[in-house]
Amino acid sequence: MKILISVDIEGVAGVYHAEQVRAGNPEYERARRLMALEANAAIAGAFDGGASAVYVNDSHGGFRNMPPDLLDERAQVIQGKPRYLGMVAGVELGVQGVCMIGYHSRAQGRGILAHTINSFAFARIRLNGQELGEMGLYGLLAGSYGAPVVAASGDDVFIDEHRALFPQTRFVQVKRATGFSSGISLSPQQACAAIREGVAQAVPQARGVAPLRIEGPVTVDLLAQSPALAELFCQWPTLERTDGDALRFTAPDVEAAVRMLNCLSAMSMMLK
Repeated sequence: MKILISVDIEGVAGVYHAEQVRAGNPEYERARRLMALEANAAIAGAFDGGASAVYVNDSHGGFRNMPPDLLDERAQVIQGKPRYLGMVAGVELGVQGVCMIGYHSRAQGRGILAHTINSFAFARIRLNGQELGEMGLYGLLAGSYGAPVVAASGDDVFIDEHRALFPQTRFVQVKRATGFSSGISLSPQQACAAIREGVAQAVPQARGVAPLRIEGPVTVDLLAQSPALAELFCQWPTLERTDGDALRFTAPDVEAAVRMLNCLSAMSMMLK
């Protein structure tokens, strides 16, 4: 059984503040190692649960955060960007399940460092009328390849937001949000033990978990963080401006929708 582990950083135990998730400062150097520890816990859990191969997707920012020499040598590591499938690149390799480690609450949520894809650019994303964060978007993208999300970790708000959408997923809470930049966390050792156990229990059940899917075409409603961003995005001829800071587009399927959102995220750097 092949397992893909997608690892973000904002939902990692002990991470609370933007300085911890941005390269170029000592706080980040510590946080990226905490990220690698949780990745290793998930890798170990996947092999404990019977995986024959494990791919680890570095899924934060520039997608090159975790030092490869700190990662379990049994796993193959996916790093760098751009890449078409973003946070679930590797799902096309025929994996039977996906684990989402260190994930976080969606934009406008009450979780620690809550955002969706790009905190500078996007205030809210809806697909076919349903508001989604990164787990929802990339869970759908994984589902379009037939891979279910079998396990996920993060804070309590992240978990509460996603239980209904992913009723068969095993969630591991590693911290509790008390604000956007504050919380109460397990120690890294406790968090890693819980992640390893949760993934080990989830992987053997992967074939019984239904992938999350929606049929195309997909209508995407995007609320930008400012009218200037909405104006910039609508330079793309197929996008429709629906309000000062809002726009809409239709994609043939989920993959096309996510790829378009990532293109808009890249465009937003023109105004940053």
